[in-house]
Amino acid sequence: MTSLGIIIGIAAVIVIISAGAGAQSLIVNQFNAIGTNLIGILPGASDENGPPASAFGIILQTLKYEDAQAIVQIVSHVTAVSSYNTGVATASYQSSKTDITYYGVMPDYLLVEETEVEKGRFFGDDEDRGSSKVAVLGWQVAQDLFDGQEAVGRKMKIGKESFEVIGVMRKRGVSGFQNNDSIILIPAQTAQKIMLGVRHVNFIRAKVDQQENLSQVVEDIRFLLRDRHNLLESKVDDFNIRNTADAIKTLTSITDVLKFFLAAIASISLLVGGVGVMNIMLASVNERVREIGLRKAVGAKSNDIMVQFLAESVTVTLAGGVIGIIIGSLISALVAVVAKYLGYDWDLVVSPLSIFMGFGVAFIVGLIFGIYPAQRAAKLNSIEALRWE
Repeated sequence: MTSLGIIIGIAAVIVIISAGAGAQSLIVNQFNAIGTNLIGILPGASDENGPPASAFGIILQTLKYEDAQAIVQIVSHVTAVSSYNTGVATASYQSSKTDITYYGVMPDYLLVEETEVEKGRFFGDDEDRGSSKVAVLGWQVAQDLFDGQEAVGRKMKIGKESFEVIGVMRKRGVSGFQNNDSIILIPAQTAQKIMLGVRHVNFIRAKVDQQENLSQVVEDIRFLLRDRHNLLESKVDDFNIRNTADAIKTLTSITDVLKFFLAAIASISLLVGGVGVMNIMLASVNERVREIGLRKAVGAKSNDIMVQFLAESVTVTLAGGVIGIIIGSLISALVAVVAKYLGYDWDLVVSPLSIFMGFGVAFIVGLIFGIYPAQRAAKLNSIEALRWE
């Protein structure tokens, strides 16, 4: 019972630091999965450090399909580009139905996302320009609708519109918190003109040939879009450009702060555990008054008594710390297993820093909360202690 508060506190610190590191690895792995040489263009202005309005779900119409075309045609070092429009609908084939998110994308999507079609083919420029009603299914959608049967060449419906399935994507899993196997890809112009009835795009992604060219490409795209949008020098950008390399740095710094902030909150439970240790040690002093008196009578000094009780306090907290580290590590491993089972690229990270922190905090708690009981024991008068009943 004396160590329980320490065990819970140390385990909580280990789990939170590990979960924070795992979440950080999840974000970084997902960005790496889509490539660190990508540039994202979002509609709406923002300051240097803040997100654009579109990040909060505000629909803006400042980016066009033609902007994406101009970027790949004019800007050097851009190897592929795709605009994106998104919608939600029910996909159906005969009696099978499933709710899906569909994306209107350009033919360069495969290059931008670094993925490939497993069966069939992807749509081309002619089908995009002609707003053809063709669809490429995510792996899971194909399984849900066609139950393992051949999907390519069959007719299905997205909402009320009939589409021909021309391809099935390879299995990709989760990236960017989106299950890529549960989506349907259709031509960008089809999404805009037939499915959504809009002229704007939600966002644009451009792939750069080499990561060292990112900064130059960002500036070239900014100059191009300002010119296309007829923005005067005094006007702010009506779009926002970010690259994945900068996004990884920003998100890593944010998750670092959150990770240690949450660990600090969890450490509050260690104070409760420390108070418990102090109370038990005070009770131990009262129960061992005659022992203390006897030790002093045979020559023990006050410092010897103080060191004895401090050593006992630290031993109790260190033992609790070891158990807490073991329990925390096991819980962290369980979290990682569950996350991987759910399809997330989650790394188990129990850092040496968190283990040393656990030992260090346990030692400090034992030392601090053991000082008062140890001092009280050391100050007992040997004669009075021997007479204690």
